[in-house]
Amino acid sequence: MIKVIKSGMYSSIQDLGRLGYRQYGVPCSGAMDHRSFEKANFTLGNDKNAAALEITIIGPTLQFLISTEVCISGANMNPKLNETSILNDQVISVNENDILKFGPLKYGTRAYLAVANGFETELLMGSRSMYNNITSASRIQNDDILSIVSVSSGTPTMKSKKSDNIDYFDTKELTAYKGPEFDLLSFSSQDKLFNQEFTISNTHSRMGYQLNEFLENDLKSILTSHVLPGTVQLTPSGKLLVLMRDAQTTGGYPRVLQLSESAINLMAQKNTNDKISFKREELTI
Repeated sequence: MIKVIKSGMYSSIQDLGRLGYRQYGVPCSGAMDHRSFEKANFTLGNDKNAAALEITIIGPTLQFLISTEVCISGANMNPKLNETSILNDQVISVNENDILKFGPLKYGTRAYLAVANGFETELLMGSRSMYNNITSASRIQNDDILSIVSVSSGTPTMKSKKSDNIDYFDTKELTAYKGPEFDLLSFSSQDKLFNQEFTISNTHSRMGYQLNEFLENDLKSILTSHVLPGTVQLTPSGKLLVLMRDAQTTGGYPRVLQLSESAINLMAQKNTNDKISFKREELTI
């Protein structure tokens, strides 16, 4: 078990999401950056869907109440175990009463703390992903006790994984496909979507990222239609809204783009004032 001394800015238990319930209005949720999440589990030899702790911008302080192994992947938050710096993407052995804390954010936005065999929190609709109104809490809190899957279920086989460098997190170009309402845009707006940079606003969360720049928008609202993580909506103000893992399942704004899965992962590592651009790709069937 792990005791939460300080919860950090926004730390929550996530796996790969709550699939198969969107028709009931239940968001996918799950790790914002599947790539980093899966890397942490792979390095530990866990099942790829083993629940991990998603850490956003400011990390928590945690006390381990048992000995185990951990791995941190994703954003570099200068982690320290008992005041000694440790590296991302490495298997780290921790002992009972060890303290893990995080320092200033170096790059990226979200890190993933995986533990051997995964966290054992409440399982609802096939997922341990925290989400308000589905799980009892949307994030961890000070003094929480986080349970870990018993090692009796099998000790994982550790594997090595090359650590990401800052170049990956600095990548601006996000692969995107035309959305259902893309062709309703003016040619000028279509051109701007793929030929200018956009800036992450200070309005962003697990639900979505709003961009600062404006596009001409003389489109009418559409009938409420399905949206997905990675759907890029054009709001009435002319600003773009990129939906993320906790986004609603339907919406009435024009869907002008759809990000690829790899682009969603990259977007999850962006922060206020970061620049992005969209690289057009055609869907192949």
